[in-house]
Parts: sequence; structure tokens; C-alpha cells
Amino acid sequence: MTSGEEKSSLPAVAVLEAFAAIGAGLAMDDALQRIVRTAASLADAQYAALGVLDPSGDHLARFITIGVDDELRSRIGELPHGRGVLGLLIKEPTAIRLHDIGEHLASFGFPADHPPMRTFLGVPISVAGQAFGNLYLTEKRGGGDFTAEDEKVVLALAAAAGLVVQNARLFEQVRRRQRELEAASEVTTRLLAGAPTAEVFPLLVGHARDLAQADIAVLALPRADGSLQVRAASGDAAQELLGMTIPPESMSAEVMHAGVATAVRDARTDTRLWPGLLTGIGVGPALFVPLGGAEALGTLVVGLIGDRPEFGEDVVRIVSSFAAQAALAMRLGAAAADREQLAVYGDRDRIARDLHDLVIQRLFATGMALEGALRSIQPESAADRVRRAVDDLDETIKEIRTTIFALQAPAPEAGEGLRAAILQALRAATPAMGFDPHVEFVGAVDALVPPNVSEQLLAVLREALSNAARHAKASRVEVSVRADSEAVELVVRDDGVGLPETGRRSGLANLARRAADLGGRFDASRSPEGGTVVTWRVPLR
Repeated sequence: MTSGEEKSSLPAVAVLEAFAAIGAGLAMDDALQRIVRTAASLADAQYAALGVLDPSGDHLARFITIGVDDELRSRIGELPHGRGVLGLLIKEPTAIRLHDIGEHLASFGFPADHPPMRTFLGVPISVAGQAFGNLYLTEKRGGGDFTAEDEKVVLALAAAAGLVVQNARLFEQVRRRQRELEAASEVTTRLLAGAPTAEVFPLLVGHARDLAQADIAVLALPRADGSLQVRAASGDAAQELLGMTIPPESMSAEVMHAGVATAVRDARTDTRLWPGLLTGIGVGPALFVPLGGAEALGTLVVGLIGDRPEFGEDVVRIVSSFAAQAALAMRLGAAAADREQLAVYGDRDRIARDLHDLVIQRLFATGMALEGALRSIQPESAADRVRRAVDDLDETIKEIRTTIFALQAPAPEAGEGLRAAILQALRAATPAMGFDPHVEFVGAVDALVPPNVSEQLLAVLREALSNAARHAKASRVEVSVRADSEAVELVVRDDGVGLPETGRRSGLANLARRAADLGGRFDASRSPEGGTVVTWRVPLR
């Protein structure tokens, strides 16, 4: 082989080596760095750079340079954004060769401390018609212009760079898709396993933030008045946003009703946004995604803080898909919970019917038979024992009826029922007292007493039990809760030393105030049998 043939074969060998780098398992930046260095060497360029477009194709997301050291790069300052001749290559991806870049009409000039550059060669980086960036070379060594042969070699290297970028993006898409499926699977599994929806909200926003690679993610759910409220947040300033109310005219509400994801370039300047949600923490690009498309359950919002590129279509697609799957899981979880609750209600109703139709009727018949037999029972002491047994049967029937009321009562809107809460309060007071208080329920306590009255009643009960444990020196405490359509009455009776004639009574004053606020009355007095009787009664109408 002659020396001329050897020289002409060098570019081909270098191009083949660049393509081999693609399959060598190099990271994208390392492979692109090798391609830029090879292009500069083959074209005899003093400077070379490779700009990678962001997924939207509007501006440069990466800029890899050759010929500029770290010190000079720091003096030059901010890397190019894709304006001037570089921007022309982005808009019109065709090869450009210039004798003097400064004379071109699109030239934007150079920043301070930038080295002088005249000759220029720029070629697009694309695969199958899709643009991924551009390869730039400047300052041909020896003072000449870049040739057509240089352009052919650099175009071949640009093709290799296009494959590198394409492979990296495809790999990133696959990874994001995998993370999306794993995130949706975790949310679905938790919900279908019976976890309350509110417990899954933090998990949901955390996964959304990760999928979008965002700084902040919030979940806004609708309220009865048409506004929305931030129920979960993840990332920077999450605690500041948690619980925030968003008005009905906001972008969050608009996206929820329209069921269409919307990306905004800058949340600090977009006039369609309610300013209180994102501008306070400096969110620039933001993405509003409906939780479930049409008839959405709420709005999922992810954002980037500061001046950052807008969310690309791939991010919009992935976050929208995840939100749709999460909404479906929430609906399935709610349906499963409803079915389970319906089964529980069915069992409770059946048990209530059996208690009423079988147990109470038998107890009532037994009591009637015993009362009928009293006339013939002698001696009188035996008759008294039978009468006490009949009285015990009556009390048992009352307690069973109270249980029936509780079984047939609808579940409270939030939290536990009043009956269960009272029993829990009594259990909590038992260690301090040293014995178990006795409790009696009369009437449909859970069904008749509204939440606001229940809350006050429980506070009064806890205070009365605390007083009995600390001051009464009692050996027995009896609690009675009676409810009907007119009022609810709480009576706490102990056999202790009774109320002192003098002393602080601020606790009792608080109990009286709780009754007065609800239009009721409160009384605490000495019992004739010894001890204290606390009575708290408020109307239910």
C-alpha cells in the first residue's frame, strides 16, 4: 500500500473505530467525547464541540468541547444555548462550511474571553430523519478552509454520534417505563391490599416526582366548595404546600375538569396559574396531570425549580400514564373496600335480626314465664330471687337492644364510632383506677349522636374518669350513656370521697362550658350514697 492510500484510509479506520465505540459499552458522554476528539483530529480542527438537543429539540441540553481547557471554559462562563449559527443548525439541520463565521448573517458574536474563531464546519447529528444535535469544528489548522472531504468524514462521525444519543435515549425510555410500571404496581398492590387511600398519597407523589425527575410534586384533591386542597407533597418545600387550598379558577382545577395534561414553560410568569401554589417556591417549568383523565379524581402537579427546560413529551406521556394507572387503582381499591364494607354490614344486619327475633324473644318469654310462676313460689325469699332474676333478664334485654342499635347504625363518616371510642377511653383509664369501670349504653348511641357532640362527650368522659382516678379514692365507677331523638346524657358515678366543699374547680368549669356551648347543662354533686355524680346532657335537635 502506498503512502497516499494509507493517508486516505485513515479517516475510514477512525470512523470504524468511532462506530466500534458505540458497542464498547461506554457511557454516552465518554463515547461522544471520543467522537469529538476523532473529528477534530481528522479535520485538523483546533476546536471542536458536540451539542446534544434536549428531547423537545428546541435547545442544547449537553455541550461537549475539545480544545478549550477548564480554566478558559470557566472564564467564558455559560455554555451556548443554541443561538446564532449554532441555532441555525438546529432549525435547518444541514451541513455548513464557512470561511469566516463572524461574517455570517446569523452570527451572534462571542462572549468575553472566548478564543477567536473564523473557519467553521457544522454538521447535523440525526438518525432516520430525527435530529439529536450538531457537531461543530472551528479553526482549520494551517489557515485553510474546511474541505468537502472534511465534511464527509465529519458527517460519518455525526452518524455515529446520532446512534450513541439515540441508544442512550431509548435506554432511558426503557428505564423510565420500567420505573413507571414498578411505581404503578406498588401503588396498586397497596390499595388492593386494603391500605387507606390517604396512606398511599405520599407514595404516589414520590413516584411521580421520581418519574419526572422533578424538584417538587403535589397532589391536589377537590373539596365540596369547588376548590382543591394539597393532600400530599414531595420534594423541596413540600411542608409549605401541604394543606394549601387552591381556588376553583386555578390551573389545577381546570386540568382536573378538562382531563387533559398541561405543561407550562414558567410557573412564575404564566398568567393562567394561581400564583400561591408554585411561584412562592420558585417553580419554573410545571406539569399539571389529571388523576384519571375524564372525571379525574384530582390533579397531580410536578415542577422544576428555577430556569430549566420545559418538560418534554416523553415526561408528559410517562407521568400521565402513571397518573391514569394510579387513579384506576384508587377506584378499584375503593370498590373493594365498599364490597368488604357491604359484606360487614350484611353480617351485622343478620346478627342484629337474630338477636332481636331469637335471643330477645326467648329471654322475654322466659321472663314472662318466671313472672307467671311467682304466685306459686314459696317461701317469699325464693320469690325475691326469682324477681331479681327477672330484673336481670330485663337489663340483659336492654343491653342486647343497645347492641342491636349499634349493629344497625351506619358507620361514622370518619374515625371510630362513639360507642367504641367510649370503651377505648374506659380501657385507657383502667390502669390509673386499678379496676374496670362499669358502662351502660341505652339507645342508638352511634346513630343518634353527631360527631361534634361525640367529640365533646368524650372530652367530658376523660376528664371525669381522670378526676375519679386522682381525687375520688373510689373502688367503683359506673358510666351511663343514654341517647334518644331529643338528647344525649352522660352520667359518671363513683363511690369515692365526694366533691370537696372548697378548692379549685377549673376542670368542672370546663365541662360546664362544653355543655353550655352545645345548649346543654352540666351538674356535679355529692351522691346521697356517697361519692360523686357527674351529669352532662346536651340536646340533639
